[in-house]
Amino acid sequence: MSGPVRVELSEAETSRASRAYWNSAADEYLSEHGEFLGDDRFIWCPEGVDEEQAQLLGPVRGKRILEVGCGGAQCSRWLAGQGADVVAFDISLEQLRIARQLDRRTGIAVRTVAADAVALPYKSSTFDIVCSAFGALPFVADATTALREIARTLKPSGLLVFSVTHPFRWTMPDDPTPAGLRITHSYFDRTPYVEVDDAGTPIYAEHHRTTGDWIRALTTAGFVVDDLLEPEWPAGHDLVWGGWGPDRGRLVPGTAIWSAHKA
Repeated sequence: MSGPVRVELSEAETSRASRAYWNSAADEYLSEHGEFLGDDRFIWCPEGVDEEQAQLLGPVRGKRILEVGCGGAQCSRWLAGQGADVVAFDISLEQLRIARQLDRRTGIAVRTVAADAVALPYKSSTFDIVCSAFGALPFVADATTALREIARTLKPSGLLVFSVTHPFRWTMPDDPTPAGLRITHSYFDRTPYVEVDDAGTPIYAEHHRTTGDWIRALTTAGFVVDDLLEPEWPAGHDLVWGGWGPDRGRLVPGTAIWSAHKA
Protein backbone atom coordinates (compact mmCIF):
# COMPACT_ATOMS: atom_id res chain seq x y z
CA MET A 1 0.00 0.00 0.00
CA SER A 2 1.38 3.42 -0.92
CA GLY A 3 2.07 6.14 1.62
CA PRO A 4 4.64 7.28 4.21
CA VAL A 5 6.41 4.83 6.51
CA ARG A 6 9.35 4.87 8.89
CA VAL A 7 11.81 2.17 7.81
CA GLU A 8 15.57 1.75 7.55
CA LEU A 9 17.04 2.02 4.04
CA SER A 10 20.49 1.27 2.65
CA GLU A 11 22.47 3.90 0.77
CA ALA A 12 21.59 2.25 -2.56
CA GLU A 13 17.88 2.15 -1.69
CA THR A 14 18.01 5.77 -0.59
CA SER A 15 19.71 6.84 -3.84
CA ARG A 16 17.17 4.98 -5.96
CA ALA A 17 14.29 6.55 -4.05
CA SER A 18 15.75 10.06 -4.33
CA ARG A 19 16.42 9.67 -8.04
CA ALA A 20 12.89 8.35 -8.64
CA TYR A 21 11.24 11.12 -6.64
CA TRP A 22 13.13 14.07 -8.08
CA ASN A 23 12.80 12.73 -11.62
CA SER A 24 9.04 12.51 -11.19
CA ALA A 25 8.59 15.78 -9.27
CA ALA A 26 10.94 18.14 -11.14
CA ASP A 27 8.31 19.97 -13.19
CA GLU A 28 5.78 20.16 -10.35
CA TYR A 29 8.45 21.46 -7.97
CA LEU A 30 9.42 24.24 -10.37
CA SER A 31 5.79 25.15 -10.97
CA GLU A 32 5.06 25.34 -7.24
CA HIS A 33 8.23 27.01 -5.98
CA GLY A 34 9.87 28.58 -9.03
CA GLU A 35 8.52 32.08 -8.45
CA PHE A 36 9.84 32.16 -4.88
CA LEU A 37 13.22 30.65 -5.79
CA GLY A 38 13.69 32.67 -8.98
CA ASP A 39 15.76 31.53 -11.94
CA ASP A 40 19.07 32.98 -10.77
CA ARG A 41 18.74 33.77 -7.08
CA PHE A 42 20.39 32.07 -4.10
CA ILE A 43 17.62 31.38 -1.58
CA TRP A 44 18.75 29.27 1.35
CA CYS A 45 15.40 28.25 2.82
CA PRO A 46 11.64 28.84 3.00
CA GLU A 47 12.31 31.64 5.50
CA GLY A 48 13.70 33.52 2.50
CA VAL A 49 17.34 33.96 3.57
CA ASP A 50 18.92 35.38 0.41
CA GLU A 51 22.67 35.01 -0.13
CA GLU A 52 22.80 38.43 -1.78
CA GLN A 53 22.07 39.98 1.62
CA ALA A 54 23.20 37.23 4.00
CA GLN A 55 26.71 36.79 2.52
CA LEU A 56 27.17 33.45 4.26
CA LEU A 57 29.71 32.44 1.60
CA GLY A 58 31.64 35.70 1.76
CA PRO A 59 33.20 37.13 -1.42
CA VAL A 60 32.74 34.66 -4.28
CA ARG A 61 34.28 36.44 -7.29
CA GLY A 62 37.03 34.30 -8.73
CA LYS A 63 36.36 31.44 -6.30
CA ARG A 64 35.91 27.83 -7.46
CA ILE A 65 32.57 26.70 -6.05
CA LEU A 66 30.64 23.42 -6.06
CA GLU A 67 26.88 23.29 -5.49
CA VAL A 68 25.72 19.99 -3.99
CA GLY A 69 22.27 18.77 -5.05
CA CYS A 70 21.65 21.75 -7.29
CA GLY A 71 18.14 20.99 -8.59
CA GLY A 72 17.50 23.64 -11.21
CA ALA A 73 20.88 25.26 -10.36
CA GLN A 74 19.33 28.58 -9.39
CA CYS A 75 21.95 29.14 -6.69
CA SER A 76 24.81 28.30 -9.05
CA ARG A 77 23.40 30.67 -11.64
CA TRP A 78 23.47 33.49 -9.11
CA LEU A 79 27.02 32.60 -8.13
CA ALA A 80 28.10 32.64 -11.78
CA GLY A 81 26.55 36.07 -12.12
CA GLN A 82 28.73 37.22 -9.22
CA GLY A 83 31.89 36.11 -11.02
CA ALA A 84 32.39 32.72 -9.38
CA ASP A 85 33.75 29.69 -11.26
CA VAL A 86 30.92 27.35 -10.34
CA VAL A 87 29.97 23.75 -11.13
CA ALA A 88 27.04 21.75 -9.80
CA PHE A 89 25.57 18.27 -9.63
CA ASP A 90 22.29 16.56 -8.90
CA ILE A 91 21.16 12.94 -8.70
CA SER A 92 18.16 13.65 -10.95
CA LEU A 93 18.45 13.95 -14.73
CA GLU A 94 15.04 15.65 -14.82
CA GLN A 95 16.23 18.32 -12.42
CA LEU A 96 19.25 18.87 -14.66
CA ARG A 97 16.88 19.16 -17.64
CA ILE A 98 15.11 21.94 -15.72
CA ALA A 99 18.53 23.53 -15.15
CA ARG A 100 19.18 23.57 -18.90
CA GLN A 101 15.76 25.15 -19.40
CA LEU A 102 16.60 27.91 -16.92
CA ASP A 103 20.03 28.35 -18.53
CA ARG A 104 18.30 29.18 -21.80
CA ARG A 105 15.79 31.45 -20.11
CA THR A 106 18.42 33.48 -18.24
CA GLY A 107 21.33 33.29 -20.67
CA ILE A 108 23.53 32.06 -17.78
CA ALA A 109 24.81 28.52 -18.34
CA VAL A 110 25.92 26.35 -15.41
CA ARG A 111 28.17 23.30 -15.82
CA THR A 112 26.26 20.40 -14.30
CA VAL A 113 26.62 16.63 -14.07
CA ALA A 114 24.48 13.79 -12.72
CA ALA A 115 26.10 12.36 -9.59
CA ASP A 116 25.48 10.99 -6.12
CA ALA A 117 26.69 12.94 -3.08
CA VAL A 118 28.43 9.89 -1.61
CA ALA A 119 30.71 9.51 -4.66
CA LEU A 120 31.66 12.89 -6.09
CA PRO A 121 33.18 12.96 -9.61
CA TYR A 122 35.67 15.73 -8.78
CA LYS A 123 39.36 15.76 -7.98
CA SER A 124 40.65 16.32 -4.48
CA SER A 125 41.44 19.86 -3.30
CA THR A 126 39.54 21.44 -6.20
CA PHE A 127 37.11 23.91 -4.62
CA ASP A 128 37.35 26.97 -2.42
CA ILE A 129 33.69 26.72 -1.37
CA VAL A 130 31.02 24.02 -1.34
CA CYS A 131 27.40 25.03 -0.80
CA SER A 132 24.01 23.36 -0.71
CA ALA A 133 20.51 24.74 -0.15
CA PHE A 134 18.49 21.69 0.94
CA GLY A 135 20.35 19.64 -1.64
CA ALA A 136 21.45 15.99 -1.30
CA LEU A 137 22.58 15.96 2.35
CA PRO A 138 19.12 15.27 3.84
CA PHE A 139 18.66 12.57 1.21
CA VAL A 140 21.67 10.31 1.87
CA ALA A 141 21.74 7.45 4.36
CA ASP A 142 25.30 8.19 5.53
CA ALA A 143 25.94 11.90 5.95
CA THR A 144 29.50 11.31 7.14
CA THR A 145 30.44 9.63 3.85
CA ALA A 146 28.95 12.53 1.86
CA LEU A 147 30.71 15.09 4.06
CA ARG A 148 34.02 13.23 3.69
CA GLU A 149 33.61 13.41 -0.07
CA ILE A 150 32.94 17.14 0.19
CA ALA A 151 35.98 17.58 2.43
CA ARG A 152 38.10 15.66 -0.06
CA THR A 153 37.16 18.01 -2.90
CA LEU A 154 37.74 21.15 -0.83
CA LYS A 155 41.07 22.92 -0.63
CA PRO A 156 42.63 23.24 2.84
CA SER A 157 40.56 25.67 4.96
CA GLY A 158 37.85 25.55 2.29
CA LEU A 159 34.34 26.65 3.28
CA LEU A 160 31.21 24.50 3.47
CA VAL A 161 27.77 26.05 4.00
CA PHE A 162 24.57 24.02 3.73
CA SER A 163 20.94 24.23 4.80
CA VAL A 164 18.71 21.38 5.97
CA THR A 165 15.44 20.96 7.81
CA HIS A 166 15.99 21.94 11.43
CA PRO A 167 16.35 18.73 13.48
CA PHE A 168 13.65 19.84 15.92
CA ARG A 169 11.12 19.97 13.10
CA TRP A 170 11.28 16.17 12.87
CA THR A 171 9.35 15.94 16.14
CA MET A 172 6.29 17.65 14.63
CA PRO A 173 3.72 16.74 11.96
CA ASP A 174 4.16 18.15 8.46
CA ASP A 175 1.40 20.67 9.11
CA PRO A 176 2.16 24.41 9.07
CA THR A 177 -1.12 25.40 10.74
CA PRO A 178 -1.59 25.93 14.49
CA ALA A 179 -2.87 22.33 14.65
CA GLY A 180 0.66 21.20 13.76
CA LEU A 181 2.23 22.82 16.81
CA ARG A 182 2.56 19.60 18.76
CA ILE A 183 5.18 16.92 19.39
CA THR A 184 4.21 13.66 17.71
CA HIS A 185 7.55 11.92 17.17
CA SER A 186 10.70 11.31 19.17
CA TYR A 187 13.58 13.65 18.40
CA PHE A 188 15.90 10.71 19.01
CA ASP A 189 14.32 8.35 16.46
CA ARG A 190 16.64 8.42 13.44
CA THR A 191 14.48 6.06 11.35
CA PRO A 192 14.13 7.82 7.98
CA TYR A 193 10.88 9.12 6.58
CA VAL A 194 10.08 7.04 3.49
CA GLU A 195 7.27 7.09 0.94
CA VAL A 196 6.49 3.89 -0.95
CA ASP A 197 4.45 3.09 -4.06
CA ASP A 198 1.68 0.51 -4.33
CA ALA A 199 4.27 -2.25 -4.69
CA GLY A 200 6.04 -1.16 -1.50
CA THR A 201 9.05 0.25 -3.36
CA PRO A 202 10.60 3.34 -1.72
CA ILE A 203 10.08 6.40 -3.95
CA TYR A 204 11.14 9.13 -1.48
CA ALA A 205 13.53 9.02 1.45
CA GLU A 206 14.68 11.70 3.86
CA HIS A 207 16.95 11.09 6.84
CA HIS A 208 16.73 12.73 10.25
CA ARG A 209 19.83 13.70 12.21
CA THR A 210 19.91 15.44 15.56
CA THR A 211 21.99 18.58 16.06
CA GLY A 212 24.62 16.46 17.78
CA ASP A 213 24.59 13.99 14.88
CA TRP A 214 25.37 16.80 12.44
CA ILE A 215 28.22 18.09 14.62
CA ARG A 216 29.72 14.61 14.90
CA ALA A 217 29.34 13.94 11.17
CA LEU A 218 31.03 17.23 10.32
CA THR A 219 33.95 16.82 12.72
CA THR A 220 34.45 13.15 11.80
CA ALA A 221 34.62 14.20 8.15
CA GLY A 222 37.37 16.70 8.93
CA PHE A 223 35.47 19.95 9.39
CA VAL A 224 35.54 22.62 12.06
CA VAL A 225 32.04 23.97 12.76
CA ASP A 226 31.98 27.76 12.58
CA ASP A 227 28.32 28.65 12.96
CA LEU A 228 24.75 27.40 13.00
CA LEU A 229 22.16 29.88 11.72
CA GLU A 230 18.54 29.21 12.73
CA PRO A 231 16.61 31.79 10.70
CA GLU A 232 13.66 33.49 12.34
CA TRP A 233 10.45 33.83 10.35
CA PRO A 234 10.38 37.33 8.81
CA ALA A 235 7.49 39.65 9.65
CA GLY A 236 5.05 39.89 6.76
CA HIS A 237 6.34 36.70 5.11
CA ASP A 238 3.21 34.63 4.40
CA LEU A 239 4.71 31.77 2.38
CA VAL A 240 3.48 28.26 3.16
CA TRP A 241 5.82 25.53 1.92
CA GLY A 242 5.12 22.02 3.19
CA GLY A 243 5.57 22.19 6.96
CA TRP A 244 6.94 25.75 6.82
CA GLY A 245 4.66 28.71 7.36
CA PRO A 246 4.19 31.84 9.49
CA ASP A 247 2.11 30.19 12.26
CA ARG A 248 4.81 27.68 13.08
CA GLY A 249 7.78 29.79 11.95
CA ARG A 250 7.09 32.51 14.51
CA LEU A 251 7.54 29.99 17.34
CA VAL A 252 10.02 27.27 16.34
CA PRO A 253 12.93 27.04 13.88
CA GLY A 254 12.31 25.34 10.54
CA THR A 255 15.78 25.50 8.99
CA ALA A 256 19.36 24.94 10.12
CA ILE A 257 22.16 26.54 8.06
CA TRP A 258 25.55 25.07 8.96
CA SER A 259 28.85 26.81 8.28
CA ALA A 260 32.13 24.92 8.61
CA HIS A 261 35.62 24.89 7.19
CA LYS A 262 38.00 22.07 6.30
CA ALA A 263 40.51 21.57 9.06
